[in-house]
Amino acid sequence: VQLQASGGGLVRAGGSLRLSCAASGLTFSRYIMGWFRRAPGQERETVATISWSGKPRWYADSVKGRFTISRDDGKSTVYLQMNSLKPEDTGVYYCAASLDDRAVVTSERAYDYWGQGTQVTVSS
Repeated sequence: VQLQASGGGLVRAGGSLRLSCAASGLTFSRYIMGWFRRAPGQERETVATISWSGKPRWYADSVKGRFTISRDDGKSTVYLQMNSLKPEDTGVYYCAASLDDRAVVTSERAYDYWGQGTQVTVSS
């Protein structure tokens, strides 16, 4: 199983980025997908999750209204559209896959596979 995250970069505050995570080696449509991030000096936190059916979607309070998670099962890819970026969004973003049978899974421990991370830096 491989999860390949991409799309990170350097952007000014107020800008946008779209992260992608391409999965291989698993039946993608069966997995809940999540995005997580680790800010400098902080623990990794859950940013957004999406169920195998596409709904429901869960967002951390800090990103609600600015970030959108989506999935394309035909491409085995999950996306994170990030708008109105803030300096506090800076960090390494990871995608992960979970076979948990609940529709919303926010605990890292429930995720079976992880991508390598992509750096997002938002300048003020």
